Amino acid sequence: MLVTQQPVFRKFWHAIMPLADLAHGPKPFTLLGEDIVLFIDADGQPAALRDRCCHRTAKLSKGWCVDGEGKACGQGAIQCGYHGWTYDRSGQVIRIPQYEPDRKISPEYKTTAYRCTARYGYAWVALEEPLADIPAIPEFTDPGYRTIFQFHEEWQTSPMRALENSFDNSHFSFVHRATFGVAASPKPSKYELVENENGFHAETVIEAVNPAKFHAISGVTDPITTRHMRNAYFLPFSRRLDIEYPSGVRHIIINCFTPIDDGRMQLCQWLFRNDTEADCAAQMLIDFDEEITREDKDILESTDPDALVDTRRRGVEYSMESDRPGMLIRKHLMQLLAKHGEAEVYRGMNAVTIPISKAA
Repeated sequence: MLVTQQPVFRKFWHAIMPLADLAHGPKPFTLLGEDIVLFIDADGQPAALRDRCCHRTAKLSKGWCVDGEGKACGQGAIQCGYHGWTYDRSGQVIRIPQYEPDRKISPEYKTTAYRCTARYGYAWVALEEPLADIPAIPEFTDPGYRTIFQFHEEWQTSPMRALENSFDNSHFSFVHRATFGVAASPKPSKYELVENENGFHAETVIEAVNPAKFHAISGVTDPITTRHMRNAYFLPFSRRLDIEYPSGVRHIIINCFTPIDDGRMQLCQWLFRNDTEADCAAQMLIDFDEEITREDKDILESTDPDALVDTRRRGVEYSMESDRPGMLIRKHLMQLLAKHGEAEVYRGMNAVTIPISKAA
């Protein structure tokens, strides 16, 4: 599936970057193949515009923020670094330095503005009117949990590949053999799956290697422990993984796999823990999850990002019983496409939207 050729994905919120990254000025990003620029407006809220000045097409991300008097500052309106044309969050040009102060600026002088909001410490963008709200993360405001911002980084793969991997418990003994995978147990434990309107929940218990360096992370000292894993999938490219150890320690990971273009995505990862810094240092948890994440990244970047979604296309990819979560992801994505009059667009076919019968 080529995500940039599926218009419906423009109608969802996507996590872009931590708000802290915008503290010192505008930042560029590519979302679904579209170049955008993010900045903090005069009210302290994130804003997103097309990364093109309507004057001579320079990238607005080469500019800076200015206050009401046109002075450079950390937040405000965004000023083009080429000729100084200045835009508010609606994309309207509000100041042209070469004009006399009382000269009216044509309302046609504007660039495209996108929906942008702050949630869970991140700036989120929807390129069109969103079909659903941002998935809830109740732990973010729960005093019983601490929040650790782990990763936001580019991967040379697609959201579909990363999503499927995040629910796949048959790769642990192989991809993660150097970290927590149990080589002697290649047959995965069974998932209990429950579908819902926005995705599904998947629950299982697995064995995990627990060397001494992981004891503070798991809260137990057994050489092999268990992980009670409660997974949840949210359309189109988000998941929640709630890991509970026998100690009662909860290790909750939230992932948003943000589509950059047809060959790249951005991994955004939050971690929530119901322990304290004294129990287990945040840096130890970041290092632990980073080692596991590097293993996934390495294998996923070797796959074809144009992942099969429409399983009616035979002879492209084959599946086994433990692939059921990935097959359910495909089912929900296909239902989403059908509901909005789309079919899967993939490499080797004409990149057009193919009307098909809408889902009931």
